[in-house]
Amino acid sequence: MSPPSRRLQTKPVITCLKTFLISYSLIFWFTGVILLAVGVWGKVSLESYLSLASDTSTNAPYVLIGTGAIIVIFGLFGCFATCRGSPWMLKLYAMFLTLVFLAELVAGISGFVFRHEIKAVLRDAYVKAENSYNSTESKRVALDTIQRTLKCCGEYNYTSWTHTSYFNQSGIPESCCMPLPNCTANNLKDLNLAQTVIYQKGCFSLVTTLLEDNLGIIAGISFGIAFFQLIGVFLACCLSRYITNNQYEMV
Repeated sequence: MSPPSRRLQTKPVITCLKTFLISYSLIFWFTGVILLAVGVWGKVSLESYLSLASDTSTNAPYVLIGTGAIIVIFGLFGCFATCRGSPWMLKLYAMFLTLVFLAELVAGISGFVFRHEIKAVLRDAYVKAENSYNSTESKRVALDTIQRTLKCCGEYNYTSWTHTSYFNQSGIPESCCMPLPNCTANNLKDLNLAQTVIYQKGCFSLVTTLLEDNLGIIAGISFGIAFFQLIGVFLACCLSRYITNNQYEMV
């Protein structure tokens, strides 16, 4: 057993480490709340855009929501382990932080790479969505949402719809209409009449710009939170080592 004088000298160090680790765990818990919020925001705001790339809705927002929930739980566990001063709990906490660091690093890199390849992925998907507009409900809803939200029409412009089977039957979709009273079904079947009552900008460039910007933000958040975990790993390992070596017991 260490001499009493040495244990007294290490008490302030351990108390200081505990204070830092509890503060860190609270911040870590808050980052989980942020990921939860980003996941919910992505589900609400980006679902229509991301669904163009797949036949079913994307699971990416749910991954963020699940990760955020796990971080919230382990953030509270970190506070509990620190207050208890349990070496094995602190080591478990450090191990979890390491896994979170690796997972978020991979997610951040993947998001950064996908940000630069998104145009190649979405171009074919967008064309297929337009061609299946009158036969696939999910694609119809996604395109209508995009055109109304971004105030655009067609892949490059409204004339892109002339290459689809839907145009031959019904003309340009009503979601291309500007808020004008004369944007009627009859006018949408005639390009000369339609061009005066519909949005002129193409949607594809607006969609890719929006997704690239938002995926860049998500990747940046992932990188920032990932490297933040290393501080927690260092603090948890140091505190566990001090408690073990000096046989410190919390009163």
